[in-house]
Amino acid sequence: MTPPPKTATDPAVLQWHLNEDPAGASGAGTPGEAAAAPQAPAEAPGEPAPAAGPVVDVPAEAGTGDRDEAVPLRRNRDFSLLWGGAGLSLLAGRATAVAYPLTVLWLTGSPGDAGLVGTALLLPQLLVQLPGGALVDRWDRRRIMLGAGLGQALVAGAVAALLLSGHVWLWALLAAAFVEGTLGVLHQLAERAAVPAVVPAEQLPAALTGNEARTRGAAIAGQPLGSGLVALGASFPYVAALVGQLASVALLFGVRGKLQTERTGPRPDLVADVKEGLVWMWRQHFLRAVMAAVAVSNLLFQGLNLAVMTGIQENGGSQFEIGLVLSLSGAGGLVGAISGGWWATRFSLRTLVLGGLAVWTALMVPVAVLRDPFALGALFAASGYVGGVFNVAGGVFMVRVAPDRMRGRANSLAMLVGGGAMAAGPVAAGFALEAYGPARTVLGLAVAMGLTAFAALLSPALRRNPLDAA
Repeated sequence: MTPPPKTATDPAVLQWHLNEDPAGASGAGTPGEAAAAPQAPAEAPGEPAPAAGPVVDVPAEAGTGDRDEAVPLRRNRDFSLLWGGAGLSLLAGRATAVAYPLTVLWLTGSPGDAGLVGTALLLPQLLVQLPGGALVDRWDRRRIMLGAGLGQALVAGAVAALLLSGHVWLWALLAAAFVEGTLGVLHQLAERAAVPAVVPAEQLPAALTGNEARTRGAAIAGQPLGSGLVALGASFPYVAALVGQLASVALLFGVRGKLQTERTGPRPDLVADVKEGLVWMWRQHFLRAVMAAVAVSNLLFQGLNLAVMTGIQENGGSQFEIGLVLSLSGAGGLVGAISGGWWATRFSLRTLVLGGLAVWTALMVPVAVLRDPFALGALFAASGYVGGVFNVAGGVFMVRVAPDRMRGRANSLAMLVGGGAMAAGPVAAGFALEAYGPARTVLGLAVAMGLTAFAALLSPALRRNPLDAA
């Protein structure tokens, strides 16, 4: 059975991680990482891919997956360097994502200012995804990762120097957070799109499983690392991020060759590239149905997180208990990512989507009445497990259906949809919590998840997986 697509639905964070398509893969249309997230399916039968002018994909002389076809993944030098370099960058980014708002809160005592810095760090997820995906498809992906890593190191060093000087301006931290977030988006898009260039097609499920496990591990370790270093000193997390980003760059320097096919002929402008990506994605009926289910799930889980925090607080619980619940969710996601390849090679993406939505619905219902952090942690761990499996399966799917020249844009669109939904979740849940309280709000979220599962079951688009047709 063809490995199913991966759906990047991370229950606790529900982040969508898109993956790349295998260079030179056959049998599923044009070969197309988004690190663990659903990726664009091949065109439905009878629907030609959108033309982008006389542009031809020419296999790159180096960096193709076929080159290492006979090499076991654990001995694949380029993949190991890419995996490790991107992992260090992710870990540094996760640590500073926690450190920025904590630093401002510690220095100013203003939750509002801390929220502004947190928003500045996340804003590129909405503003930079589309142009970033087009740039990843136009420029050398290896150079993008190197440039982004060096830029993030410079930003971290500048913030550390600013804090050590004792002269801290909010506008400077806002600018630094936005630049770091922008560079982080470009780095992740380039890395996700580059994996098929260093891994043969038959090893992609294992490679994407490793990528998803790495992402989950960085999320689990990054938050306590960032908050712990802030407690030692305001500049410590940024010095650590500087070291981590430089180490990431050093590893990525060892990756050989270009990490995409070369495009020859007249190249359209950036706006035309973005438009081409939107048109191509719109024609992917199966992918659009999966993305809709993922977007709703992301929104609902962000609301669930806030509802659980409110419920524990109203019940006299502590911040430690809230952290325990969310940490167990991340741990469950890590286990799900490790086993995601097994699920992806045995079940279709439609089966995984329908089954996952049904499981999530069943897990949400008891959250409405439970307040014990260990019981809630167990439910969140199970939800995280399903999200980890989705991310791997969706990554495998995207790799097989998105053309190499479209890979960055496909990843950016999927991440944009998932990120946009996550941004709306806490706001909507906040109003519901004030009006109805935690228990009723959670039950409403469970009903919405159940309706999403039912709609997915009836969706004609989800019955026509282009990989199954191929």
